[in-house]
Amino acid sequence: MNAKTRAAALRHYRRQQRITRLTVNDVQALWRLLDTSDLSRSWESGIGRRMAGVVGAGQLASARLADDYVDEVSEAEGADSDRAGVVRPSAFAGLAADGRSLESLLYLSVITTKESIGRGLGVEDAMMRGLRQALTLSGSEVAQAGRGAVGASMVGQRTIQGYVRVVNPPACSRCIILAGVEYGWNRGFQRHPRCDCVHLPTTLIARNQNRRGYIDPDAYFTRLSHAEQDRVFTAAGARAIREGADMNQVVNARRGMYTTSAYGRTLQATREGTTTRGFFYRQERARDIARGRAPADVGREYRLTTPRLLPEQIFELADSRDEAIAMLRRFAYLT
Repeated sequence: MNAKTRAAALRHYRRQQRITRLTVNDVQALWRLLDTSDLSRSWESGIGRRMAGVVGAGQLASARLADDYVDEVSEAEGADSDRAGVVRPSAFAGLAADGRSLESLLYLSVITTKESIGRGLGVEDAMMRGLRQALTLSGSEVAQAGRGAVGASMVGQRTIQGYVRVVNPPACSRCIILAGVEYGWNRGFQRHPRCDCVHLPTTLIARNQNRRGYIDPDAYFTRLSHAEQDRVFTAAGARAIREGADMNQVVNARRGMYTTSAYGRTLQATREGTTTRGFFYRQERARDIARGRAPADVGREYRLTTPRLLPEQIFELADSRDEAIAMLRRFAYLT
């Protein structure tokens, strides 16, 4: 990205963060007005409605940034504007991302508080737990409204061909491996609660070029202390990456995690990479063909007979570093 594009993305990110921060501050102030002796009644007396209004206003403010941001990026990349339509900010405000009312969504934090008290947690600690949930929900809904509006604006600006995912540290492992990945204009923005990533609209998509966002995943990992590496990627995952394992394989492996019986013991394995298009599947098929265990033309008829072990299971089984490296390569974490 050029300097102007980077500056535009930074300004947009800071504006979004400011709106989110102001919203959660107001939500916190309203939360403190709840009567702990009767949470539901005080919520229904108007606090819930006011809290939903605050979040809705944050959504609206966030969505209003979209067109200016997309147009600024388009101009920074030297493209002439070709707008087919503009964003209607109100369409991104007033409801939660899953379609329910904001008040209904935010009431989950009251339910969490009451359940915590019912399980014996002190009132003050239970209220803090509920507040944390309310702040997470509020911030996520404001951010999602902004992302949704940017996505719509990109479609309306014909010069925009797609977007780059920009990751803002500190970030989780799921986001770090996606830093700089490019997507077409019609690809939805995958996110999770507290996700801090943003779109960087682009006028040119260069498939598989991975223009890095503000961080390069490998460089970011290297800059972290060992303790932070372990916290973000798990101890076993971080160790595997330090040994040279592919970061994407390590992080994605945890998505399909399961427990299985093999080699006479219970093991932790993953289904990630084991479909017919998966790297581990293709590696195993080639391995069995080379060893004469499967015909050369087996194609998709090939069936895996070996579970793909997780990195932590590999470390538990390996007797030496050399063996661990060999197993990481065997199970497609190292190339």
